[in-house]
Amino acid sequence: MTRVAWFQCAAGVAGDMVMAALVDAASRMPSRIQEANTSTGDSSGLSDSPTPDVLLAVMSAAADVVLAPVDATSLTTTATGEAPTLEALTFEPVQRCGVRATWANVVVHDHGHAHDDPHRGHTSDDDNDTDVDKAGRESGHHSHGPHRPARDVLAMIDRAGLPQRVRDRATAVYATLADVEGEIHGIDPADVELHEVGAVDSIVDVVGACAALEAWDVDVVLFSPIAVGHGTVRTQHGQLPNPVPAVADMLARHGAPTVGLDTTMEVATPTGVALMCVLSAMNPTGAPRPGAMPPMQVIATGYGAGSADVAGRPNVVQVVLGDLDINIDAAVSGSVDDDTAPAGSPAVEVSVNVDDVTGEVLAHTVERLLAVGAFDAWVTPIIMKKGRPAHTVHALCDEARLAAVRDTIVTETGSLGVRAHRVRRWPQQRHEITVDVDGHPVRVKVASHIARMDVEFDDAAAVAAASGVPVREVIAMAEALARNSQQD
Repeated sequence: MTRVAWFQCAAGVAGDMVMAALVDAASRMPSRIQEANTSTGDSSGLSDSPTPDVLLAVMSAAADVVLAPVDATSLTTTATGEAPTLEALTFEPVQRCGVRATWANVVVHDHGHAHDDPHRGHTSDDDNDTDVDKAGRESGHHSHGPHRPARDVLAMIDRAGLPQRVRDRATAVYATLADVEGEIHGIDPADVELHEVGAVDSIVDVVGACAALEAWDVDVVLFSPIAVGHGTVRTQHGQLPNPVPAVADMLARHGAPTVGLDTTMEVATPTGVALMCVLSAMNPTGAPRPGAMPPMQVIATGYGAGSADVAGRPNVVQVVLGDLDINIDAAVSGSVDDDTAPAGSPAVEVSVNVDDVTGEVLAHTVERLLAVGAFDAWVTPIIMKKGRPAHTVHALCDEARLAAVRDTIVTETGSLGVRAHRVRRWPQQRHEITVDVDGHPVRVKVASHIARMDVEFDDAAAVAAASGVPVREVIAMAEALARNSQQD
């Protein structure tokens, strides 16, 4: 099973809303489990799966990154000469257009600078300093304070005691933000001065969201079309088009699906869009694409609130967490011609080239491979270097049987090595019936999607040997009996 987090971004997306949605989903789990157990009278099932401690993971990651031992002389400081510090991180229940949600409030102490009311709307979370009335949508952060060079933010993340995947994801998000800003302003990404997106509160948003994903053990991040506004927004660089250049650039780079909202609010912020685009780009090969929610077994859902309660639509990011019934890591590299085809089931194809093995040994090897659990095994003729005739022995198996299949090929052929690659297979549904031919049982495989019968040859051969009837006639009789039984 593969854990998926799908984000509904119909009202836009911001970093703190993503983090809050994942925390909110965990807070709803105990009541959902209790309701399920009460309705079924069963204390097993859901309750056997512990609720992930997402809040603890977020708090720990936030503390780790803010307290990371970075050279203080390289940090941009306030007028008092001190770098801002994290004062508090709280998650509060709120209502947004009638929807219960969780609101993330990151309070930063900037040593002498006044705090905004934590329940106001706030400016955007990059260098897009939108006024409160237009953009009061993300979190309740106070004013962001000083900015940092991108290299300092990356150093903070690198030196923090974060789990490896949390560090990798947060680093990728900030590296992309720096690259985008560098391209927009025509400077080296490492030298980019990150304004709001480089402030402590926004760093907490990104690292906290990555830590929450890790607490949920999420392997695949997906998202719906991202809502964007129109008009212009006020930034430190003046009036910029909405969506701002950083957001538009990331959407274009990743081919992200979008939808327009009739609002001049900056509903999609750089950190929110970066979390969606960058983390989905890091998905394992074979994962579904962003867009509609994929088919999955849903285990939890949560809502992360922006600070503004907008009339007519809930100002929330929804997350739906669930499990896909496929092993993404074992999916084939590349894609199939039909982009809408189902993902298929994972398998491994093992093969070896041999030029000194007799036909009898090759046949025996195929039998042994099937006996140890291969889905299929076969031999193909090839021409090796210097025109030598040879054969390739192939076996298709589940990854759990890989070791047994590999060892069998080596043992039976005497080869010094084998190779393997992951593939996808689409086995069609079928069932097996048994028919009686001259008093002998014969097994027949019946395909569910087409009118096809596949008689087990060994059974037919046994009947032929016992009755003296040619095997082809035994097969024809077995097929006719199987068809008649299906029509009945």
